[in-house]
Amino acid sequence: MSHHTSPSATEPPPPRDPDRTAAPPGAGHPRVREPVVFVVLAALSVVGAVIGADLVAKLGISANTSVVGALIAMLIGRIPLGALRSMRSVHRQNLAQSAISAATFASANALLTSIAVPYVFGRQDLVWPMLAGSFAGLLIDTWVLYRSFGSRLLPADGAWPPGTAAAETIKAGDKGGKRALVLGAGTLVGIGGTLLSLPLSAAGVAFLGNVWALLMFGVGLGLREFGPDLFHTDLGAGYVPHGVMVGAGVVALGQAVVMLVRRRSTAAPDSTGPAAPEAPAADPTTAYTVDERALRRSLVRGYALFVAGAVLLAVLGGLIGDMSPLGLVGWVLFAAFAALVHELIVGLAAMQSGWFPSFAVTLIFLVFGLLIGIPSVPLALLVGYVSATGPAFADMGYDLKAGWLLRRDHQPWDPFEREGRREQFRAALIGFAAALVVVAVLWQSYFRQGLVPPVAKVYADTVKHGLGEPGVLRTLLLWAIPGALIQLIGGTRRQMGVMLATGLLILTPHACFLVLAALAVRVGYRKWRGPRADEELNLVGAGLIAGSSLGDSAQIIKAG
Repeated sequence: MSHHTSPSATEPPPPRDPDRTAAPPGAGHPRVREPVVFVVLAALSVVGAVIGADLVAKLGISANTSVVGALIAMLIGRIPLGALRSMRSVHRQNLAQSAISAATFASANALLTSIAVPYVFGRQDLVWPMLAGSFAGLLIDTWVLYRSFGSRLLPADGAWPPGTAAAETIKAGDKGGKRALVLGAGTLVGIGGTLLSLPLSAAGVAFLGNVWALLMFGVGLGLREFGPDLFHTDLGAGYVPHGVMVGAGVVALGQAVVMLVRRRSTAAPDSTGPAAPEAPAADPTTAYTVDERALRRSLVRGYALFVAGAVLLAVLGGLIGDMSPLGLVGWVLFAAFAALVHELIVGLAAMQSGWFPSFAVTLIFLVFGLLIGIPSVPLALLVGYVSATGPAFADMGYDLKAGWLLRRDHQPWDPFEREGRREQFRAALIGFAAALVVVAVLWQSYFRQGLVPPVAKVYADTVKHGLGEPGVLRTLLLWAIPGALIQLIGGTRRQMGVMLATGLLILTPHACFLVLAALAVRVGYRKWRGPRADEELNLVGAGLIAGSSLGDSAQIIKAG
């Protein structure tokens, strides 16, 4: 992974955490291959994979189990056995939460959902080829994020709210005191909100994310929920939000391309060597650790890998005999492009809000596939492949954000940060392996009972029956215009168009009020308390997200 330390010109260095004890200078980062750590990670990964598969099959929801993993790791570290004392390390707890959350999202959103598409479509013989293709897409998806995290496109100092929540939970458990009390109170409120069907995680992310991005998210949520009463039309129907996402997504992609091709005078001639910053960074942890050249190389390699994954799926799925050579080449290139764009748009939305519109963006490419006339079986496989990317991309961003917050006080920071990211990636691979085994063992049992992820039914039905209404392309293009304009106005850092579309795609009662009210509290509290307000609200927001995550994970009892 290429690194340099040019300072961020847009963000002031955040204050150091006075309650955080720095790791011993020169100490290496804990490794996943340590026997105790490996056993803990493997066990937690199986738990996370089962939770993810069970919830998405029976309730149609997915839970972020990273906080659960962190709490279990904390408890293990306090068992009075010498061999388990090592789990008291916040960095080992970070590895634990990385593994369990990777397993949960992989089993639920990437693997089980994708293989359900050909099953519901009536091609059970394609389930195993789809599992191989979606697992390949999952691995590529996470590798691209691992190589891109810390760039201007996906900066480490971005919001990534669930990652902040996981880090604050681990730090509060490590240090106790006032932080633990505030976080614990927020967690209890979040759990209570889950019991009352109130999405208090929406308020939590409003305390942590970009204000402008979340304002547009709240506006989108409100238009979706109250559009029928205010405008006598359902803005969630008729592909309106999808059109907004198309416009915003095209502009977001263009903004990323501009960033990648831009040559900055401060860039080093070789991204593997040291950079020559304009001025020394006041805090090296706020610097971009992946420059534009390294980011460009990672995305190009990611696209090439997605092409290879699509070829693998085409061979295993028998598409070589069903499509012409030219059609097959077009299918492979389109599938790889859709997978890459899907993960980037989902990642940008997740970075700003903690919500990722994977279903909507996949549906957009499904619609495009229908419009350009891709046959039904290749289209079903393409949709399964694309849907396997994105969620794990976002989840890896959350986990690396948590690790970045936990490692930032270590001296020297840069080599420790590189090593920590690498170990987190390896922890995620353990989670993915567990998810693959769990899904391979359980999918027949679930599907034979009719327990199929609801989004997979939507994909399969759309492939079977087509768009079902005329003028879809016209609607997409018409509503793409405001989405594109808002995305242009907000710029790369705010992602306002993408966030407006994300809000329009989500119908969650009361979420609009919670987001907007929390933003109002945040703005008012900051005026009153000054810079200290952000640190205090981060704890409250982290507690609300942690509580909601625990409540969601506990629903496996209901599902059972």
